[in-house]
This record gives sequence, C-alpha cells and structure tokens, in this order.
Amino acid sequence: VQLQASGGGLVQAGGSLRLSCAASGRTFSSYAMLWFRQAPGKERELVCGISWSGFRLYNLDSVKGRFTISRDSAENTVYLQMISLKPEDTAVYYCAAVHEGKRWDVPDYWGQGTQVTVSS
Repeated sequence: VQLQASGGGLVQAGGSLRLSCAASGRTFSSYAMLWFRQAPGKERELVCGISWSGFRLYNLDSVKGRFTISRDSAENTVYLQMISLKPEDTAVYYCAAVHEGKRWDVPDYWGQGTQVTVSS
C-alpha cells in the first residue's frame, strides 16, 4: 500500500484544516486507516483511526469533538477533518494503514508526513 498525505499548512488557533491521504496498491478495504502525529521533541502518537467498515473508530482524548476521521472507499482516500485547532496540535501528521485485525499502534504502512502548524 502506498500512501500519499496532503492538506497540511499554517493556520491560526481556532481555525480548521482537512488532511487527505490517498491510498494505492493493495485492497484499500482490507486495512484500517490511521492518522498519527509527532510534535518536536515528542513521541509519535495515534490521533485517530477508522476500521475498514467505518464502524470502529478511535480518537485521542485531546482531539475528541474537534477531529473527525472518515474514509471514502470509492476514492481510496481517508480524511482527517480538524476544527478548533490549538497550538498544541502543531505536529507532522502521518497517515498509516494496518491490516484489519492487527494492533492499530503498529501500522504496516506509512505515508510521508504533512506539517500542520497552528499559530497562537
């Protein structure tokens, strides 16, 4: 699976961004799709995840109510809609894929990162 992330940028606190991750290669529907982030000096953390069916979701506590993950199987794309952004959301965001049934914190595939910077 090849993953191509896009949509990062610079935004003021309180603003919104939508990240996209286009997948190609193996069957998209066989994989849960994930968004991780890594801030400077911090470990990479799982932010949001969505199962192949779309029925199982994970959201990091600090982003609940602000970030929404979704997937479009027809387009082989997963999205991360981010609203009410805070400076502490500043990080490089990575999309990832893990075969359904495996642990979500150990992805099988990674995309390149996209920088999100939230100014105060």
